[in-house]
Amino acid sequence: MKPRFIVFFLSILSAAVFVVPLAARADDQPPVYVRPMIDDTVLNGFPSDPKGAIRATRERIAAGDMSGAIRRLEAYVIIHPGELEPRRFLGDLYFRTGQVARAAFAYEEILRDVPNDKETHNRLGTVYAEENRVDDAIEQFNDALPGTDSVGDLVALHVRKGDLAQYEVEVQKLAHNYPNDPAIQGELGQVYYALRQPAEAEVYYERALDQDPRNLTAINGLGLALLQLHRYDEATAQFKRCLGIQSSSYQCEDNMGATYLVAGQLDAAKKALDLAYALAPERAETFVNYGYLADTQGDWQHAITQYAKAIELYQRRQLYVLEQAVLLKGIASVHDDGRLHVLLGDAYEAQGNRSAALEQFRVAQSGSDPDAVSIATTRVSLLNAGSPY
Repeated sequence: MKPRFIVFFLSILSAAVFVVPLAARADDQPPVYVRPMIDDTVLNGFPSDPKGAIRATRERIAAGDMSGAIRRLEAYVIIHPGELEPRRFLGDLYFRTGQVARAAFAYEEILRDVPNDKETHNRLGTVYAEENRVDDAIEQFNDALPGTDSVGDLVALHVRKGDLAQYEVEVQKLAHNYPNDPAIQGELGQVYYALRQPAEAEVYYERALDQDPRNLTAINGLGLALLQLHRYDEATAQFKRCLGIQSSSYQCEDNMGATYLVAGQLDAAKKALDLAYALAPERAETFVNYGYLADTQGDWQHAITQYAKAIELYQRRQLYVLEQAVLLKGIASVHDDGRLHVLLGDAYEAQGNRSAALEQFRVAQSGSDPDAVSIATTRVSLLNAGSPY
């Protein structure tokens, strides 16, 4: 469930009935959970196996019917409560559509039945981080290790908590004490990657892969480190290696598309991104990369449409910090991209941070893109007048 952006940019229930939570009440009291009524016609024609159910849900999302996709998957999960992957995927969809309380409930229910499920700990950590429950989120991300990509989140949370140096030293000691443990070596690789030290990350990802050549987290991480080091052919080779082991890996497919984009191989990028979208149409990262592809090809209108799709997903959850991170990466890598400064200004304005919004719009005003200059000028005028736009 963790985003990898290119723009410069995963036990049987007890007899108790699985229930679907309602949204939290407006007065911030704990949410109330009830078992929804199941319409017998909801699942007509819907697959009866977990992989088929997820595939059918994604097909409906790709067709533009997110609410219908969620409704059918809810019914499926109630009827098949012992199937872990559809339950987890339902939690993912709740989270991606801003239903954070429901997502938390779905993940917590899974962990009551399967306490050691690392992927669910990883997802629940993301929910708690969204709710600013820093210590709870750190606990969940630690429980997700080894074997998941939660280290980047841990680094961000330790930065928020103010004890990053201590955390880094602890992981370094573990790596020193267990040099032949691929999970620990890969964990330190993730730490260095999160700290934007890709050369150091490469060393520890390689050490992890020396011990476990099929470790997908390390393979994908190594590819990302090589991408940051501008070694595009080597990065692509790692993502292909990953897909050779698991052809359904969204992260590796999307990252391969990102690598082709940076390298200027636009046809290959489009093919990889199409495959990534088919694997997970609910993921925003692909829309960001589609936007950059269209932008590179000179089609700003289509690019803006794709960026807007990605931002809509973030704004559903009020994840403005994440949205800003995506756009800042884009701005750092695209020369004079006034349109991204406009979008970042919009993100700041949505947060109520008008001074930061004005700063971004003024940068866009000074650029060479006439459309961005025009939009930014209007934004500045409206903000200075105290009017909404």
